[in-house]
Amino acid sequence: MSHHNTVFSQLLKLVSRHEFETLAKQHHSGRSFRTASRWSQFVTMAMAQLAGRNSLRDSVENTSAQAHRLYHLGSAKLSRSNLSRINEGKPYALYEAMFGKLLRRCQGMAPDHNFRFKNPLYSLDASTIDLCLSLFPWADFRTTKGAIKLHVGLNHAGYLPEFITVTEGKDHDVTVGRTLKFPKGSIVAVDKGYNDYTWYNQLTTKGIFFVTRLKTNAKYRVVCRRPVLKEKGLTCDQTIEFSGIHTSKKCPIPLRRIGYRDAATGKHYIFLSNNFKLSAKTIADIYKARWQVELFFKWIKQNLKIKSFVGTSKNAVMTQIWIALCIYLLLAFIKFQSRLKKSMQQILRLLQLNLFEKRDMMALLRGDPPRVSQLNINQMNLL
Repeated sequence: MSHHNTVFSQLLKLVSRHEFETLAKQHHSGRSFRTASRWSQFVTMAMAQLAGRNSLRDSVENTSAQAHRLYHLGSAKLSRSNLSRINEGKPYALYEAMFGKLLRRCQGMAPDHNFRFKNPLYSLDASTIDLCLSLFPWADFRTTKGAIKLHVGLNHAGYLPEFITVTEGKDHDVTVGRTLKFPKGSIVAVDKGYNDYTWYNQLTTKGIFFVTRLKTNAKYRVVCRRPVLKEKGLTCDQTIEFSGIHTSKKCPIPLRRIGYRDAATGKHYIFLSNNFKLSAKTIADIYKARWQVELFFKWIKQNLKIKSFVGTSKNAVMTQIWIALCIYLLLAFIKFQSRLKKSMQQILRLLQLNLFEKRDMMALLRGDPPRVSQLNINQMNLL
């Protein structure tokens, strides 16, 4: 029978150790390590993410239980104080940079989105992560509540989080949205929380399309009406210009207003876009697909550890979040590489249950039965 390292070891090999050590040198501060290392920190924290550990003690004890395998992982055993000190003091920028490296690898293997048009499609949204203000005083949000906000620009090609920003909970969604540099010709779907008429004009000037919902109190005049297919749920397809005193100055360009009634819920939506080439139904479907970014937030909060933290400093929290996002990309890479129809959650569950099994990882994901050595077969025959 061929020899295999543990499933966890095979997973870590997807991270280039050379690139990691180069980044670790670039993002180092303070005194040098004696026995600990940033790689040991990553191995311990990654193991905690995959095994679903909730505390620093739990993470360290889980690693200690596999101490005899740490040598083959290139890692050293960390004490609670060592891991806590590294999380608190060593810059989280290492894992933010590693996220960028892993993202580029995933982008080369990601499948296209499900629409016929070739434009890159992004969904932009933000999610608040609640924190206890007494434990995280730096995360001031409200009088008695702390929070940080995770902003994500999700590329529908492979559902990869290409744009990630973590800010204070008070920061407005559109403030971050304005800083993102989407490629020319891309389509960005946003909800009404990103309503900014000046930004809409800037996106149009840059050759970037957007799809959003029109505010109910928006003042406009209809310039042109186009026929619609009512059997597809469409109620109107118009070219409009804003007529408000301020909005007409902020966004002096013609835009497209599309009405759509959802057959399942009966709810009526009014969409706003600067794209006049795609069909009205496609515009409606693009906004409906924006729900994928909500599913992304739901997935990482349910399956990875970004709601309960093992450290209380800003650096420790950011370290844990960026490592969790790196784990997400590793799972996405495995999904693309294996070309299986298993969901990300199914892949994660298989890895969790077999993290230290000595099996071929891809055979495990395919569902191949484990191979039994001839010695084991002979022993079974003697019983």
